[in-house]
Formats: sequence, structure tokens, C-alpha cells
Amino acid sequence: MKMLAIDTSTHVLGIALADEQKILGEYTTNIKKNHSVRLMPAVQSLMKESGVVPDDLEAIAVTTGPGSYTGVRIGVTTAKSMAWALNIPLYPVSTLQVFAQNGLGFPGLVSPLIDARRNQVYTAAFSGSTGENTVVRQKKDQIILLPEWLEGLAQTQEQILFVGEDTKTRQELIQEQLGSRAVFADWMGQTIRPAEIIRVARTTGTAREAHEVVPEYAQLAEAEKNWQKAQSGRSE
Repeated sequence: MKMLAIDTSTHVLGIALADEQKILGEYTTNIKKNHSVRLMPAVQSLMKESGVVPDDLEAIAVTTGPGSYTGVRIGVTTAKSMAWALNIPLYPVSTLQVFAQNGLGFPGLVSPLIDARRNQVYTAAFSGSTGENTVVRQKKDQIILLPEWLEGLAQTQEQILFVGEDTKTRQELIQEQLGSRAVFADWMGQTIRPAEIIRVARTTGTAREAHEVVPEYAQLAEAEKNWQKAQSGRSE
């Protein structure tokens, strides 16, 4: 089954193509440029170089967040539009789970971190060693103050591997609370590998119709919060 993967949930842009036996192509950039302008040309270029035409695609996988509101919307909207136009299934995949794939095989917990501002992080916890091809979820995707998250992790007796592009700036605080039990991924563990989206989708994912897939922000967007606040004020 030929599958396309799309990730724009952070400032990293990633796409991948694979068939049943191999990765046909993979493209990643870690630069702060507009995903909405660059995504489709990158998809078209990778498909052309890989000798794949749109009608060859049998499924699409996309990271649905949490992450950048704008980035998540761009990726999900593009994937939904393509899946609908081609009448093929769409696999939603947690951005945090794909980040955690960088810790596959780690003998402890894997905690991906994405900045959510105001000393908050998007995070979850996965077991790195109990699954065969994918990490196994232990705690749900959530937004939480980092000290509170670390306090909860401190109750476990396992080592914890932190992955993601926002771990380095928080390393000192993490080590203060967890000491030697905190382990940090090297530079290769700081970004998502797009082909891992396909692996997660095929191993643990659920195929959905395009209209069923929505962004997973783990919280309301600021505009939605303001709207709800305004509606609440009107009803009082």
C-alpha cells in the first residue's frame, strides 16, 4: 500500500512516501518558513522524484497535533483535501507519539516535549521497550505546566528519556527535579522523522474518512477561548 505522510505541526516540515516494502522518499526541513507556501510543492516534488502519481496513493497519514495551531491546521487541511479528492483513507497520528518514536527501544519512559508557552508543554509518556515497532502509550497527550509534569514523573522509578526540539532549553529544570533519572536525546532525537508517521499509522493507527479527522490541540485556541469568554459574559 503506497502511503503519503505529512507533518507540519511544528516549524519542521516533513513528508514521506512508502510502499509495503520500503521508504520511497523522505523530505525534512528544520527552518522557520511558511508551511502553507512550501508544503504542496514539496509533496509534488517528492512524488515526482519517487515516480508516484496521485492515483497511486492508497492512504495518507498526518500528524494532528498537539503543536502549533497554524501548523497543525495546514497539515490536517491539506491531508484531508487530498484524501477526499482521491477517495482514500486518512490516518490521524499524534505528533507526540511520532516524536516518542525517537526513543524506541529505550529501557524506560519516553517523554516528548513541545513548547506550549507560559511555562507549559504539550507532552505525554510512552514506554520505549514494550512494543515491537512502536512505543506504547502510558499517559495521554496533554498540556501542563512543566514543573507539575516533572513532579508526576518523579513518582515513577524509571529512567525518562526526553525527546523533542524543546528539551534543551528546559534541561536544567528537568535535571533539578529528576536528577540522574533524566536522559536527553541527542540532536537526532530533536525532530520527527516523517517515515515514522507511516510506521505508527500502519502499526497502531485507525483509518478514517477525511471528514472525520480534526486537529488535536489538547486545549482551545486563544480565539476560541476569547469567543467562549465573550459568550459567557453575554449569558450572565
